[in-house]
Amino acid sequence: MTTPLKPPSMLPHLWKAAVVSGVVAVALGVAILAWPGISIAVAAIFFGAGLLLNGIQQVFFAFSLEVSAGGRVLLFISGAASLILAIMAFRHLYDAVLLLAIWIGVGFIFRGVATTVSAISDPTLPGRGWNAFVGIISLIAGVVVLASPFDSIATLAFVVGIWLVVIGVMEVISAVAIRKTTQQLQTALAPQEPPRADEPKTEDATS
Repeated sequence: MTTPLKPPSMLPHLWKAAVVSGVVAVALGVAILAWPGISIAVAAIFFGAGLLLNGIQQVFFAFSLEVSAGGRVLLFISGAASLILAIMAFRHLYDAVLLLAIWIGVGFIFRGVATTVSAISDPTLPGRGWNAFVGIISLIAGVVVLASPFDSIATLAFVVGIWLVVIGVMEVISAVAIRKTTQQLQTALAPQEPPRADEPKTEDATS
């Protein structure tokens, strides 16, 4: 007798994590864009918070999601790198704009590569197309930030703030796709109840 397959225990929570990550990214992006005359210290705190949350999420997924070994290692490395970059941003709040841009750009690139490779390498991952798209967007954002010659914190904040909003919106859309795919997978793997046998009819005794 075969045991019915069960979806991974973390699968129903994957879309929730994507929603939280997307909302946080949008909130950080809007806050950075709306802050009047943002200073490098305030910007470093905002960017460091984003890197910190992203690093925690990726390290957690590296140990909890059922992805390929390569995807798991890449998620862990990317998460650990984001955590290190976040600590550096918090420790050096008043460093040059260029150095802050390097930290942000590298964080975007690590996240983009890890997300894209994990989505491509695991065909069972729900919403893998949207995950790969979010990873590519993050990778492009990192390249743009590293390649742009920022001479002021206002310009850096404007560019990164816009990219955070774009990535956050894409993550929320990805979460909707992940939830839909997860529900379909759970329905397909749900054990089917065997048909109930008809109860024998009682015949009235006739004299």
